[in-house]
Parts: sequence; structure tokens; C-alpha cells
Amino acid sequence: MDQRLGKQRGYIILCSVLSLIVGGTVGYFTPRSQKTSTPIVVSTPFPTPTLSPTASATPAPIRVYVSGAVRQPAVYELAPGSIIQDAVNAAGGPAADADLEHINLALELRDQQQIHVPRQGESNPPPAVSDGSSGSRETAEAPININTATAAELETLPRVGPTMAQRIIEYRESNGPFKTIEEIQDVQGIGTATFEGFRDRITVGP
Repeated sequence: MDQRLGKQRGYIILCSVLSLIVGGTVGYFTPRSQKTSTPIVVSTPFPTPTLSPTASATPAPIRVYVSGAVRQPAVYELAPGSIIQDAVNAAGGPAADADLEHINLALELRDQQQIHVPRQGESNPPPAVSDGSSGSRETAEAPININTATAAELETLPRVGPTMAQRIIEYRESNGPFKTIEEIQDVQGIGTATFEGFRDRITVGP
């Protein structure tokens, strides 16, 4: 009986030793990649940034001073390319006694100009447009030859609008060139006050 127990213990010890040997051998020869599990990394691609279009520069507004026969004389900011008509509208429109016939409402404006709307019957009014950028008024410009000037050139004279400019052209076409600047007073609508307002700006030279 004791011998049988002794044999069983021996078998158990032998099996245990064999198990340890086999386990160690298998563990030794097992690749490291199978022993350690590698964590899976999920990468999220970042969205490609979209370049926003470059905004174009906005032209700066022009500043003009509107005075004379308007409802609200003041300095106004207008969009580039504005004309005198836009300036008059910004100032509340013409006053009841405004003389719009002697101002070119279609003339394009520049920055820092003064726009003066004359009144009906106003004697010797200031120029309709004064150029503030150079600090000089239109009277400082070269004289206009009333025998060769175009309608647009004549309209730059104080109190000379499109209708009056056309009358001047029709008069010289019918009666020949002006011999003196005073003869322009023979044109209908040009009286002494109007003539005195631009006499220093006109000539009958060649």
C-alpha cells in the first residue's frame, strides 16, 4: 500500500516537472509579437483649410461741402463717382429760390470740393464748384475762349448751365465769333451780374 502511494506521488511529481519544462519551452519560443498586444491607434485626418478670397479694398468716400440754396447746407460724404445732383439731394434738395439753371448738375465731384447752389437773382455769386484739394477756386484756372469752348467747358463758368451754354454756342454760330468778352452779354439771359461773375474767366483770344 505504501509502495503504491509512493509510486503515485512519483508520477505526480514527474508530471509537474514535465509541465513546468514544457510550459517554459513553449513560452521561450513564442514570438514577442504574440506575447504583447499592440494597441490600435486610430488617427483622424484634419480637414484641409480653405483659403478665403481676399476682399477687395472699398474706395473711400469723398467729402464735399454743399452751400447756398439748399435745405440743409453741410459737409456730406458721398460715394466716388457722385455728381453735383447727388450732393444737392444729400443736402435735402434745392431750396425754393434755387437757380439750378446756372449750375451743371451732371458734373462729377472730387474730394474736398465746395458746391454752391446759387439763388435766383443772386448778384455775383461764388463759383458753383470750388476745388478744395488745391486751395484755389475755379477763377484761378486758365481763361476759357468763348469762341472755341465746348458746351462742357462753358458750363464750368459761374451761373452757366447746359441751357445757357447752348445759347452761347448758337449765338456765335449765328453771329460769328465774339470780338470782345463784353459782347457775350448780347446772349439772352446773360445780364451784367452774370457777366461780372465770370468776366475774369473768359477770353476771345485765338
